[in-house]
Amino acid sequence: MAKGNEKEKGVKEKVPAKTSLLAAYAFSSEGLPVEVRIFRRPADFVPKYEVTIPGIAEGTKLMLETKLKGELVTEVKLDISEILDPKKFSEVKSKFLAAARKILERNFPSLPDDKKGILAVYLLQKTLGLGEMEALLADDKLEEVVVNNAQEPVWVYHKKFGWCKTNLKLKNEGIVYDYASLIARRVGRQINVLNPTLDAHLPSGDRVNATLFPISAFGNTITIRKFSRNPWTITRFIKSKTVSPDVAALIWLCIQNELSLLVSGGTGSGKTSFLNAMAALIPANQRIVTIEDTRELTLPSFLHWVPTVVREPNPEGKGEVTMLDLMINALRQRPDRIIVGEIRRQREAEVMFEAMHTGHSVYATLHADDAAQTISRLTNPPINVPHEMLDALSGIVVTFRHRRFNIRRVLEFAEMTRKGEPNVLYRWDVKNDKVKGTGKMSTLADTLSLYAGMTPKEIDQDVDEKVKILNWMVDKGYYEVDQVGRIISNYYLDPAAVLSAAQKNKDWDFKKV
Repeated sequence: MAKGNEKEKGVKEKVPAKTSLLAAYAFSSEGLPVEVRIFRRPADFVPKYEVTIPGIAEGTKLMLETKLKGELVTEVKLDISEILDPKKFSEVKSKFLAAARKILERNFPSLPDDKKGILAVYLLQKTLGLGEMEALLADDKLEEVVVNNAQEPVWVYHKKFGWCKTNLKLKNEGIVYDYASLIARRVGRQINVLNPTLDAHLPSGDRVNATLFPISAFGNTITIRKFSRNPWTITRFIKSKTVSPDVAALIWLCIQNELSLLVSGGTGSGKTSFLNAMAALIPANQRIVTIEDTRELTLPSFLHWVPTVVREPNPEGKGEVTMLDLMINALRQRPDRIIVGEIRRQREAEVMFEAMHTGHSVYATLHADDAAQTISRLTNPPINVPHEMLDALSGIVVTFRHRRFNIRRVLEFAEMTRKGEPNVLYRWDVKNDKVKGTGKMSTLADTLSLYAGMTPKEIDQDVDEKVKILNWMVDKGYYEVDQVGRIISNYYLDPAAVLSAAQKNKDWDFKKV
């Protein structure tokens, strides 16, 4: 529900004595001003994330929540099906906002219109949303928002400072349950004593997991993994040193020539984000079908793209659509490229490799810590793919999250040999934070020679050209998914024009086709 437009402002830097201020900034949550201070006390192991909504006194909050909230629910005549229908969510919000303004006009007639607008949004978020947690969901600097129980504060994972305790705490376990139940109802699910776990998503795309006591021994929990409002692109990854230009250029060359790649890594290492960045390198004249558990991928708006999402069974156990169902269906849609959110089961992997063998380019993610472990996971239970099938895969990208340094890096890029074994070409060196070449390209070079007619020298030249273009895009600040996608697609139409712009360091005209 929350959508943040962050603005760096002169937030007052008042913090408790004997603390060190780490950051202070402000942003907007649907027009509601929010201020954040992050500081660390000497005795604390983790930073404190303090969120405040300036201009709303505690007495006003109490009146809004106890009296006016009830008036709002009574005033807006809506059927429960309208409230729970995701397609009508914006319409429902508009009706609630209009009603909230009328109620505020009656109760606070002398209040300025801008103040009424702020109070109306606050009232709306308390009625239809997750209350004060909506402010956390609007902060683009956060990756996770976590409720462990009602006895301790809400936790957040900050992109720069890692796990932080907030100054927010839900009043009781009933409220935690109410929020989890609200989320479940919006996606046609239930969470209760008989079904004490939930995997769902908010209208914004944020992924939600919830558990109820006694499954979670300390109390009811909610874990929200935020959907990236600004999708990661290959240029953002280069800028942040997550991937080197050389590796990015080689991956681009593989995608250009329709070679299948797998992105592996541990939990939270950025596998899906990197898969999203790779998708923008696909030509605009090819059809793409994506298959996900929850919608996380965001491709350039002009691509020929069909996004599909699995569906959980209803309370009666009917209506389920699995990832396997979607993969088999995707093969009937004449796709040029298939992108799979994550491979977990044997049948899914078998269909994926069968698609590769029948001429489809496939890109997917898998949980594994390095290239060798990726092969081990693929060829052993529960996935158990025959070793002979692996030769359809051209390369493996391994992403890595260094928790102590709070950084993400591409740990390895490996080609697949004819025997289905990984040959690591590039590996990240943690000591100097640089990627080093570790092997000589063989199978990948043979494949590019066979299908693209490229000699080893031509491969090196092509990679060098792509490195120049990528570095130019980074220098120019072309980080948005549509910007990257348009330049890449123009490169496929007229590589000389894009290369010339990069060599001359010219600005790109995004208005032209």
